[in-house]
Amino acid sequence: MVTQVRADTTSSTSSKQTLGFWTTVALVIGNMIGSGIFLLPASLAPYGGLSLVGWLVSATGAILLALVFARLSRLDPAAGGPYAYTRVAFGDLAGFLVAWGYWISMWSSLGALAVAFVGYLDPFIPGIVRTPLSAATLAVVTVWLVIAVNIAGVRHAGRTQLATTVLKTLPLFGVGLVGLFYITPSYLVPQQTDLGTLSSAVPAVVTLTLWAFLGLESATVPARSIDDPARTIPRATIVGTVLTAIIYIGSSVAVMGLLSPDVLSKSTAPFADAARLLGGERAAQAVALGAALSCFGALNGWVLLVGQLPMAVARDGLFPAVFGRVSGRGTPAAGMLIAGVLTTLLIAMNYTRGLVELFTFIILLSTLNTLIPYLFSSLAVFMQSPGRAPGALAAGKVTAGAAFVYSVYAVGGAGAETVYWGFLLIVCGLPVYVALKGSGRGFRTGVHDGGS
Repeated sequence: MVTQVRADTTSSTSSKQTLGFWTTVALVIGNMIGSGIFLLPASLAPYGGLSLVGWLVSATGAILLALVFARLSRLDPAAGGPYAYTRVAFGDLAGFLVAWGYWISMWSSLGALAVAFVGYLDPFIPGIVRTPLSAATLAVVTVWLVIAVNIAGVRHAGRTQLATTVLKTLPLFGVGLVGLFYITPSYLVPQQTDLGTLSSAVPAVVTLTLWAFLGLESATVPARSIDDPARTIPRATIVGTVLTAIIYIGSSVAVMGLLSPDVLSKSTAPFADAARLLGGERAAQAVALGAALSCFGALNGWVLLVGQLPMAVARDGLFPAVFGRVSGRGTPAAGMLIAGVLTTLLIAMNYTRGLVELFTFIILLSTLNTLIPYLFSSLAVFMQSPGRAPGALAAGKVTAGAAFVYSVYAVGGAGAETVYWGFLLIVCGLPVYVALKGSGRGFRTGVHDGGS
């Protein structure tokens, strides 16, 4: 899950450097598949077969949002990212709120990724993972370890996107394809099917499953880096999102059909537990190791991002200047350290929930704060001038309107507690905006000038 901060403003790109269709599809899949799917079956266990409905709704909404970002990127490739789109369309305050919400989502995601990583160490160190305090402590240590490595300037993660994508998808393919032949149908039957349960459960599942699709906006790669961008970007975005949805739904159904709801809801490594039923302890350890490495790699990428996005926004004058500072090694160390402190506090305040409940709470909080940029970006389409293709803009508005409705629906599914905390965190950003505006730093108009 990666969020694009700025677009590539290179004036020309040779044909050898451009990205083709399938390479772009690999980027779409690789950017979305992180930790979400590996622990989600445990969070979805109480909903049984209703999870399939939620997955289908989320997949549809993800495709609508992907079309929105594909359109925005195609029309203004130099802007890059929901923050810039929002600022161009609605001004500084809206741009700040989107950036603030994104930032909250990022350091919340650090907590979710670390918790998922720790969960998949269960086959190796169960005594630590199954104790809330020691599991939370290990998650915090993991976050600070990755932050320290990034501040030192060491670069890991995904020099080869294809290799990273294969690493992430192998456990999903293995358990999903084999497991579908051994499922117990009764495990997928919802315990309650009355109208009241359906009306509350489906939105909750939609918001939970949306977490696995976060980062789809990063697939709107700058047009100058893509071969035939007008065709490749929307096609690759849709194909990548659909393929990811198929992988998610198939593997999730397989795990939920292999493990009973009671066992699944308490599992800290559901794919590993499912693999144990299919192939024994070695299979469980292999899947757990692959999932843990995927989570750790995604954590490293998000640590990089949690420093880079606020640095770019700070250079626009919309975030405190401290976020714009870089260390002697050229890394936004201050931004990473601040994010590390906030992530530590988030985990520490909620560790008594247990690993699965902690993961569920954090992903809901992260998803909620990502929906704010999605809402603004959907509305940004309505602020565009018709230009030479009024018909295309009209079609784009229909898609954007549907994406907006879906995003609002997903916000409702986050639940009262998550919306409460998310609203408080957003409101806490307003004094920061007022202080910056009153300091006379001077807000520049238009998109930021890069520099990240």
